[in-house]
This record gives sequence, C-alpha cells and structure tokens, in this order.
Amino acid sequence: MGTTQAKADVLARLEAGRAAWHALLAEVGEERMDQPGPMGEWTFKDLTAHITGWRDRSIARLEAANRGEVSPPPPWPRHLNDDDGINAWIYEQNRDRPLRDVLADADSSYVRLAAVIAALPDEDISSPDRFPWMEGHSLAEADFSGHLNEEHEPSIRAWLAGQAG
Repeated sequence: MGTTQAKADVLARLEAGRAAWHALLAEVGEERMDQPGPMGEWTFKDLTAHITGWRDRSIARLEAANRGEVSPPPPWPRHLNDDDGINAWIYEQNRDRPLRDVLADADSSYVRLAAVIAALPDEDISSPDRFPWMEGHSLAEADFSGHLNEEHEPSIRAWLAGQAG
C-alpha cells in the first residue's frame, strides 16, 4: 500500500468514526446527556469530555510534530501519571461546562485531527517509528475510535437498553 493510500485510509476511518459518533449522539439524545449512567456516576457529557481530552492530547502531539517541534507537555498537571488520575482531572475541568460546549469541542476535535493528519507528510503516516508515543505503531494502524468502541460503547449500549423500558 502506498503512503498516499495509507493517508486516505486513515482519513476515511476517522470520518467513519465521526459518523458513528454522530449516530451515537443522536441515539442518546441531548435530553439524556446530563444523566448519570453510561460510566457509573459519569454522564454521557462527562464521557464526551473524557474522549475529547485524550484526543486533544494526540492532536497536540501531531500538530507539534507537523511543525517540527517536540511534543508539548500534556495539559494535565505533571504529577498525574496514571490514567485514573488524568481521567479525574479531565472530569473536574469539564463537569460544570455547558453540554453544547463539550459537544462542540468533541466535534471540532475530529476536524482538527483530520486536518493535521492530512497535512502530515505521507511517510509520517506509514512509519512505525515516527511518533514515539505510538509505541512502534504507525498512524496507518491507528484506530482513533477504538477506545470509545471497545471500552465505553458496550456500557453506553447497556445504559440505553436499560432506559428503553
């Protein structure tokens, strides 16, 4: 597979993930997004901020790489070095934000991610050693919706099924 095709494939998967996200948003409906349930005490809005917070970290790294700069530090405090602590920080930063702002940030993160991937040189997409944080995987292999689909969507589906009655 040529690198240009690899970039097109990554962008197509990203757009498919965005379309699936929009379908999930429609299924949940805004009236339920502030209700606890899909992740214990977290609301769907909280989950959206969580997903966006981690995606923004990836975008910042890719944007810096595209400018020829070193990876920026994460937005969370330096002493946070485990997922639970980072997730709690993301939650605290976003829990009082309006739903529409959280949803707008999530949507714009897809646009920003697609833009930075489109701007990367083709060889950056296919090289497994280009981005150290990818731990030997290339962007061509990346599943930008994997965390949502594998870790969170099953609980969202169960939550929605429990509310259907």
